[in-house]
Amino acid sequence: MSSLAHASTAAPIARPFHRSLYIQVLIAILLGVAVGWLWPSFATNEWVKALGDGFIRLIKMVIPPVVFCTVVSGISHVQDTRKVGRVGVKALLYFEVISTAALAIGLMVGNLVPVGHGLAAKPDAAAVATYAKQAEATKAVDFVLNVIPDSVVGALARGDMLQVLLFAVLFGFSLQALGERGARLRGLIDEAASTVFGIIAIVLRAAPLGAFGAMAFTIGRFGPAALGNLIELIALMYAAAAVFVVVVLGIVGWIAGFSIFKYLAYIKDEILIVLGTSTSESVLPQLMAKLERLGCSKSVVGLVVPTGYSFNLDGTNIYMTLATLFIAQTLGVDLSLGQQLTILGVAMLTSKGAGSFTGGGFIVLAATLPVVNPALVPGMAIIFSIDRFMSEARSLTNMIGNGVAAIVVSWWEGELDHGKLRANLGRAVREADLRVAVETE
Repeated sequence: MSSLAHASTAAPIARPFHRSLYIQVLIAILLGVAVGWLWPSFATNEWVKALGDGFIRLIKMVIPPVVFCTVVSGISHVQDTRKVGRVGVKALLYFEVISTAALAIGLMVGNLVPVGHGLAAKPDAAAVATYAKQAEATKAVDFVLNVIPDSVVGALARGDMLQVLLFAVLFGFSLQALGERGARLRGLIDEAASTVFGIIAIVLRAAPLGAFGAMAFTIGRFGPAALGNLIELIALMYAAAAVFVVVVLGIVGWIAGFSIFKYLAYIKDEILIVLGTSTSESVLPQLMAKLERLGCSKSVVGLVVPTGYSFNLDGTNIYMTLATLFIAQTLGVDLSLGQQLTILGVAMLTSKGAGSFTGGGFIVLAATLPVVNPALVPGMAIIFSIDRFMSEARSLTNMIGNGVAAIVVSWWEGELDHGKLRANLGRAVREADLRVAVETE
C-alpha cells in the first residue's frame, strides 16, 4: 500500500515537464512576446496572425454543439422539472449580486487611483465610429428579439450563444417530458457530447501555436510605443480584476468551502490559454468538463456555465465602470455620485449578452457612455488602441467567475461532492509544488 502511495505521488515528477499543456502555453506566450517585440514586421505577418485566429476558430467550431448537448443532457436527466427552474433562479440571483460587486470594484478602484488625470491624449472619434454606430443600433427590444433564432440551423451555424441556449433549454424540457420514450435520444446526445469533447482534446494540442500567434501579432502590431502612458490603465484593470478575484470570489469560495487560490491552481491551463488567445470562449468546453470532475453536478454545470457566458461577465463589468471613470478623468468631466451610480445601473443592463458578439465589451461601453454623459463618447478613442490588452483581463475574470458560479450554485443546490472537490484541488496544488521543485533542481 505504501509503495502504491509513493508511486502515485511520484508520478507528476516522473512526467517530463515539457509535456504539460501549462508549460507549453507559457513558453509559447513568452516566445510570442519576444518575437512581437523584437521582430514586429514578422509578427504582423498574416500567417502569424492566422495561428491565433485559426485556433480560436477551431474552438468556436465546437462550442455550439457542446452548449447544446450539455444543456439538453443536464435538463433531460433531471426528473423534477421544478429543479431546473430553481437552479436557474439561483444562478441569475447569484449573477446579479456578483455582477454588482464587480461594477462596484471598478468604480472604487477608478476613484482611488485616478490615472486618467493629466493624460495628454487626442481622441479621434472616427476610430470608434463603427462601434458607436453598432451600440446605437442595439436597442433593448432588439436584444430580446435576437435571443429568438430565425432558424435553429442558423443559430448553430453562427454560434450565437443565447439563441443556441434558448433552443437547448426548450429541447431539454421536451426530451424530459418524453420520459422513457426519450431514453435512446438522451443516450445519443450524451454520446455526441463525449465525441465533441474528444475533438476538443485533439484541438487543444494546438493551443501553444494559437497562443504564440495571437500574442506575437498583438505585441508586434501595437508594441510599447502604442501603449505609452496608457500602460497605467492596463495595470489598473489587472489590479482591479485581481482584487475582485481574490477578495470577492475568495470570500464566496470560503463560504462555499474551497480556496480560490487552490481553484486557480486547478484551472491554470485554462488561465494561460485565455491569456494567450484573449477570449474566454477558447476554454469553455474543457472548463465545463473540469468542473464536473471537481464534483459539481452535471446538470448545474450544463445550465450555469453557458448562461454565465452571457449574463455573468464580471470582467466586462469591471472594465465598463473603470473605463468610464478613466475617460471622464482624461477629458476633465466631473461625474457626480448620482452619475456614477447611473453607470452602475445602466451597465447592469447593457453588459448582458456582451459576450455574444465581437468587440462586445467595447460596444456595450459605447452604449453606456451616452446615458451617463454624452460628453464622454469621443473619449472612447483614447482607449481604443489598448482595448485588445484589456480584453485579456476581461476574459480571464469572466472565465474564473463563471467557474466559481458553477461551484457555488452546485453547493447551494446541495449537489457538490466535497470529497471530489478537496481531492482535486489538493492534487492541483501538490502538482504545482512538485513542478516548481523539479524546475528549480
